[in-house]
Amino acid sequence: MTIEKVETIDTLVIGAGQAGVAASEHLSQLGVAHVVLERDRIAERWRTGRWDSLVANGPAWHDRFPGMTFEGISPDAFASKDQVADYFEAYAKQIDAPIRTGVEVKRAVRNEGRPGFRVETSDGVFDALNLVVATGPFQCPVIPAIAPKDERLHQIHSAAYMNPGQLPEGGVLVVGAGSSGVQIAEELLRAGRDVYLSVGPHDRPPRSYRNRDFCWWLGVLGLWDAEKVTPGREHVTIAVSGANGGYTIDFRKLAAQGMKLVGLTKSFEDGKVSFQNDLGDNIRAGDANLMALLDAADEYVTRNGLDLPEDPDARVLLADPDCMVNPTLELDLIEAGIRTIIWATGYATDYSWLEVDTFDEKGKLLHQRGVSTKERGVYFLGLPWQSRRGSSFIWGVWHDAKHVAGHIATQQTYRAYHEENPTAQAVTAE
Repeated sequence: MTIEKVETIDTLVIGAGQAGVAASEHLSQLGVAHVVLERDRIAERWRTGRWDSLVANGPAWHDRFPGMTFEGISPDAFASKDQVADYFEAYAKQIDAPIRTGVEVKRAVRNEGRPGFRVETSDGVFDALNLVVATGPFQCPVIPAIAPKDERLHQIHSAAYMNPGQLPEGGVLVVGAGSSGVQIAEELLRAGRDVYLSVGPHDRPPRSYRNRDFCWWLGVLGLWDAEKVTPGREHVTIAVSGANGGYTIDFRKLAAQGMKLVGLTKSFEDGKVSFQNDLGDNIRAGDANLMALLDAADEYVTRNGLDLPEDPDARVLLADPDCMVNPTLELDLIEAGIRTIIWATGYATDYSWLEVDTFDEKGKLLHQRGVSTKERGVYFLGLPWQSRRGSSFIWGVWHDAKHVAGHIATQQTYRAYHEENPTAQAVTAE
């Protein structure tokens, strides 16, 4: 008879990306014994789940943890994806994080009649009092159900895009104009491809304004720390780029350079794609978002007496291109020379392995700042709007990890009291 080996640990962290590394730092500082499990390498998604030319969307002084700066690049530069991955590997080494790579978590269930969870992995079984799910929001690439079943078209998600050379000859339709979609579309345009970009609702901040990066402006204006998303804008993407030294996304300029802009992709039928008649509205709403941020920045400069240079060029808008004035609402893909569709349409989470009571009837996580409100001992990190707007960003997840680790350490003190005083009784006044 084989006796199953079970490793006991106070806290098990699942995932060794930015969220898992941040969790490990704070747990170590609070003296909480833990292990971090990663099915691949540390920060693997940065290395193999992004296209070759990707850089961070924030400057190096901002998109980092407090305890380490980026080496070899200017604080105002944008780190490449490999530099970001190297950074997290170096950070994990600096804090001596107990990370085990190449270990996949297959199933986690609550223990019966005692605290904690049984976690089955590719490297054995763990018995853990706490689970920190640090797998982040970018787990399963989503291609919408409207995607055509047409063997003449090469279709990939933006997660599978690496460079223009991997695509077959011909034009490309990029669906989704957030940061990923815009950067990929522009790279393809620079490579000489005929590019169509499907533009939905978006925010369009300035890359830089009055000699300050937009990350700085969102910070001093308190927008990174906003705790509630405006109703109806939960899934609005941000169109911003650090590529080629960083620049403000300008859809009119992209159109002037030869990119063909269309509205939100609606449907495919008989080799034709239909678009919503909303391109102009989406671009103008993005303009309004830009101008509102510039107005708030100007007000901040005046109120605080800052000596920052005027930047009137930031408010200049080109004339509406023909694609806005006479929008394309239907397109025959083959006739237009399109051979590839890139779906820059986001990701879904996969918690199929997490068999605990922390979801509502629709499968939505139930938590408060990453602390499960239904299943004691279960925590989450790296979620969009987990506690604030900046939660899913590098610096934001570090602060959320501090809160989660503090909650775990506090619960540890209550358990310690019970274990040290198992027969203690309350003292009542006579």
